[in-house]
Amino acid sequence: MSPSPSPHIHYDPLPLSHDPPSPLLSSTFDTPPLEMTTFPDSIPESVTPRFLPAARYLDGNSEYRDSFVSQNTFQTAPSAPNSSVYALNPPPDAGNIGYRDDPASLSETDLSDSPRYLGEKRSLYPSPSPKSRKRAFLIYGSIIAAIIIAVAIAIPVYLSLKPKANNATSAPATTSGGGTSGTGNVATVTGGNGSTVTTENGTTFTYLNEFGGTWYWDPNDPFNNDAQCNSWTPPLNQTFNFGTNKIFGVNLGGWLTTEPHSSPALYEKYQASTPQAVDEWTLSEAMAADTANGGLNQLETHYKTFITEQDFADIAGAGLNFVRIPLPYWAIETRSGEPFLAKTSWQYFLKAIQWARKYGIRINLDLHALPGSQNGWNHSGKLGTINVLNGPMGFANAQRSLDYIRIIAEFISQPEYRDVVVMFGITNEPEGPIVGQDALSRYYLQAYQNVRTASGTGEGNGPYVSFHDGFFALPEWAGFLPNADRTALDDHPYLCFSTQSDAPMSSYAQTPCNTWATNFNTSMGAFGLTAAGEFSNAVTDCGLWVNGVGLGARYEGTYTGSWPVIGSCDTWTDWQTWNATMKTGIMNFALASMDALQNWFFWTWKIGPSSATGVVESPQWSYLLGLQNGWMPRDPRTASGTCANKDTWNPPLQAWQTGGAGAGQIPASVSQEYSWPPASISNAGAVTSLPSYTPTGVVATLPPPTFTYSSGKSVKTANAGNGWQNPSDSAGEMVAIATCSYLDPWIGPNAAPPLPLCQGGSAARAVPRSAAITPPPRVL
Repeated sequence: MSPSPSPHIHYDPLPLSHDPPSPLLSSTFDTPPLEMTTFPDSIPESVTPRFLPAARYLDGNSEYRDSFVSQNTFQTAPSAPNSSVYALNPPPDAGNIGYRDDPASLSETDLSDSPRYLGEKRSLYPSPSPKSRKRAFLIYGSIIAAIIIAVAIAIPVYLSLKPKANNATSAPATTSGGGTSGTGNVATVTGGNGSTVTTENGTTFTYLNEFGGTWYWDPNDPFNNDAQCNSWTPPLNQTFNFGTNKIFGVNLGGWLTTEPHSSPALYEKYQASTPQAVDEWTLSEAMAADTANGGLNQLETHYKTFITEQDFADIAGAGLNFVRIPLPYWAIETRSGEPFLAKTSWQYFLKAIQWARKYGIRINLDLHALPGSQNGWNHSGKLGTINVLNGPMGFANAQRSLDYIRIIAEFISQPEYRDVVVMFGITNEPEGPIVGQDALSRYYLQAYQNVRTASGTGEGNGPYVSFHDGFFALPEWAGFLPNADRTALDDHPYLCFSTQSDAPMSSYAQTPCNTWATNFNTSMGAFGLTAAGEFSNAVTDCGLWVNGVGLGARYEGTYTGSWPVIGSCDTWTDWQTWNATMKTGIMNFALASMDALQNWFFWTWKIGPSSATGVVESPQWSYLLGLQNGWMPRDPRTASGTCANKDTWNPPLQAWQTGGAGAGQIPASVSQEYSWPPASISNAGAVTSLPSYTPTGVVATLPPPTFTYSSGKSVKTANAGNGWQNPSDSAGEMVAIATCSYLDPWIGPNAAPPLPLCQGGSAARAVPRSAAITPPPRVL
């Protein structure tokens, strides 16, 4: 930005600053659209004619035309205040002649006979004589060179400031590592509804957001948090006030943690294989054997295509402000015998951070799959038994899981990421009734401490720590960990996995209000922030593999156990034939659910189509499909008030619950009550008799993305952090002890602990490496 003129130098007033506006002009031209009148705040006190922006466009469209006003100026820094546009137009008494500033529309006579200012200029500056032409050319050349130099200086200065218009530009940049993106060309860095977005591979799409959302991505400033997903949600560079601001979110299920229900085409390909693909463990084994089709790397193709940047743009455009992203432990590492594609999904989570940042969306990272499995379901990695806090390997697997929580927390607590990843679901759906609430509570406190060791305490320092209720009723968590810093309780209310009914969809209009509203509102006061991490529109268990591969449906009487036949699932899955009544019924159920839950994440944003039929076979689970076909609200705020008089909780949360006064001051008596580890493990006995790990291994730190950009003639690398927020958190990773015996981490609860457990007593040592943390990558 240029400095103010020196007070010691006299400047004649600019014509557009002091001359009265022409009544002809002010009455002829309409106020241009808002998107054409937003100018950078880096030009203070500039005077801009009200007709200027509209005049820069041809026939009202977005194509720029030549203009005496705007020629030779940067598009987003109009220079009308120092132009001679009035010289091209007649005075008000010259008749109704339209406004002119297009060079193409003017004749030579027009240019020579312009009435205002040019006449004065001619009288003051007579035409040069033939003898002085050479000198004139030199003068004019010097002037042009000065203008070019001024523009060359002004544009970079402008680009260093926050753009306010959709057509701001940035310098070329490239990115690598962590799957990050950059166009490598001069590209738009910000925009609103109707703007054009260029993706990393050069493709473009139109950003549609009717809610005041603006995206922002400048490769030269990759950690800029100016984006805002909608007008009622704070931009990323401002605090999201949990409890006051509402979470309107969707899950990105089936993306980085696959499951047959959400991404069925992956699994359908391997139904006749050995092993049959029923979870990501068996899918990985089947893919690895299929080398002709790419082997295990087929999963990366899925990561690339199932969720893309445009999904994040569309999520913002749907009036949503959060995504919950299920991430498996193998995003960090795998150990011997585990068939998963290790570390690759982390690279795509880094993409998710970048895309969320670009569109102003916040992330709830959910650790969805733990070593050994926390619930035995297919979405935990391996269908079968529970081996976290349960069985002979239950303690060792919990130790390893706590390490992965710590590693993730260290990464997302870095200042480069903490304003985007603002919530951390530390363990998805642990089977509380199996492992016991006491052991689960101790595990939760230790996990909380791991996160806060990484992040520090208080507002803005790392994420909210979200505890799943473990399938215990919400009131059973009332008062848990008083004064804990920024915690949340996660409940997954589903109607479809219990008693089935053939009642019409219209009959469920108030069911969420009557079933969920009071419990959630009460928990907001009794515990603190309480959110629905998952819910759907399903009222039956119909849909392809909703219960798992080959497990049937309760509704049709084919599910494991004794279930009466209610009817055919076709009514609930053949969405192409749904009439207005059915769609309205689902819409009303969705609105009631949103209002009852207040803070929510729908499961899920999209369901992949079946490769056999080419269509989505579980329609009531797809937010996107509902938007496209009229049974999901285009504006989630319309849900407000659907549940009338349901004891709605009134904000705000208490200060300590949001990182304010008292945060982190858990009473010593509570810390002692839930000290880690538990004395015993479910279905295994005393913890001292079970295999355990020791913290002497090399910590598997998570790599940051790499952003490179051009600065003059050099290429620089942006500081993206080193993956570890707290250098004082220096303990090693939990690893096996050389002199001790271990079982398969997935062995199940019926096996006996190894005997003898260890040899040599105090001679036990870590395997295979000495204690150390992986050195952070150098930041150039």
